[in-house]
Amino acid sequence: MTGWICRTCAVEQPESDRPPDTCAICSDERQYVRSEGQRWTTLEELRAAGHRGRLSELEPGLLGITVEPQVGIGQRSLLVATPAGNLLWDPVGYVDDELEAEVRAAGGLAAIAASHPHMYGAQVAWSHRFDGVPVWVAAADRSWVQRDDPVIRSFDDEVEVLPGVRLVRIGGHFPGSAVARLTGADGRGVLLTGDTVAGTPDEHWVAFLRSFPNKIPLSAAVVETVAERVLALDFDRLYDNVGGRVGADAASWVRRSAERYVGWVRGDFDYLTGT
Repeated sequence: MTGWICRTCAVEQPESDRPPDTCAICSDERQYVRSEGQRWTTLEELRAAGHRGRLSELEPGLLGITVEPQVGIGQRSLLVATPAGNLLWDPVGYVDDELEAEVRAAGGLAAIAASHPHMYGAQVAWSHRFDGVPVWVAAADRSWVQRDDPVIRSFDDEVEVLPGVRLVRIGGHFPGSAVARLTGADGRGVLLTGDTVAGTPDEHWVAFLRSFPNKIPLSAAVVETVAERVLALDFDRLYDNVGGRVGADAASWVRRSAERYVGWVRGDFDYLTGT
């Protein structure tokens, strides 16, 4: 039996003799199937092709995990270090012995969670390498799990997976889209987000979309609700899943970004478009 991984999104599939015909996640309107059609790979094939993971410190108590060359969507996982154990957030779709050893040297894993289904990656494979630690999945997105396993646990609107580390469902990009709220080494609060609240190149503004690759917007009402839920969490810094960040005063920038977005989709700035 082979553990298949989608080449486009890098989400793992159930072990089987042959891969599925399609990837349900990539066939959805928020993702895409490449023009050459559905393609599959395996962890063994990716390693043989030269893919390797590496860790880097983003701030005290927070490490980034990337894979080079890029696998799937190419998310940056975040490793949250706490005295009670570490959380792997938005797990990459790749793991090997060397990467496992690096994570163990950084304190290992006590829990795994993803912001939304595009970021499930190789979450079960990661769990199995770390003694079956729980993989937390928002109940609203439970049906999107492709590789089911006893390590998967569901939560509704909020759960504290480690002391000082909360997963909070905010919706938007997916019904179960979630953020992780950390106390932070300085006690000022850190927010880890996925595609519902995504960083921009200037490291200040954030963006809100139903689909980033397909440029599908969210409504003004949804963004207002998402922003309200996020702003209730009290945070100073924000990190998304592909390298974006807001290094200070992040809550204020989320509020301003939501106001700007709502104004545009409501038509407040149509006079600037020349139409």
